[in-house]
Amino acid sequence: MLKKIAFSFPLALSLSACATAIPPVEVTRFHIDNPVRSGTVAVEEMAGNPDVGLEFRTYAAAVDQELQRVGFTSVGNGAGQSAKSEYVALVGFRRTFREPNSYGANGKPVSVGVGGAVGSGGYSGLGLGIGINLSGKPKGQVVTELQVQLRRRADSTTIWEGRAQTEAREGTPASQPGIAAQKLAAALIGDYPGESGRTISVK
Repeated sequence: MLKKIAFSFPLALSLSACATAIPPVEVTRFHIDNPVRSGTVAVEEMAGNPDVGLEFRTYAAAVDQELQRVGFTSVGNGAGQSAKSEYVALVGFRRTFREPNSYGANGKPVSVGVGGAVGSGGYSGLGLGIGINLSGKPKGQVVTELQVQLRRRADSTTIWEGRAQTEAREGTPASQPGIAAQKLAAALIGDYPGESGRTISVK
């Protein structure tokens, strides 16, 4: 009984830490000195962005909302309305999947950790050289990237641009497009214009 208690206590702590950890957003921005902070803006699709219809509108809506928060006025999405805006925000995004790295070249799980500590992939090494599968095959990571360019419509000059990237375990709420879009847009635009030419980590 004493051995079971000794192993379960650090195990519970490790699993709790893994469950509550939220990956930060990596943000990089560039802009001219004292970029504009107000004006009418329309959100449009960036050239080369994959045509994904509804999913693009999810990211566009998140960007539009954040631009309004920092002082811009949305012209809406009605026919002919976007052409009347002073600025245009070009939006592009990409979602990729990264396979878990806790499986070796032979496809078998790699056991890590000793003394009851839980390693990556949910395997517990109990100091006996035996790997015990606690959660089955680990899921991969969904990597989501958002790009935004703010241009002056009159002469197509880019006055501000940025990129934000985050990742979340496949199948979790944080990996869903709606939540990821809001998280990325808020981190990228929330403190507009932000520091130019520097990559920061936003929790």
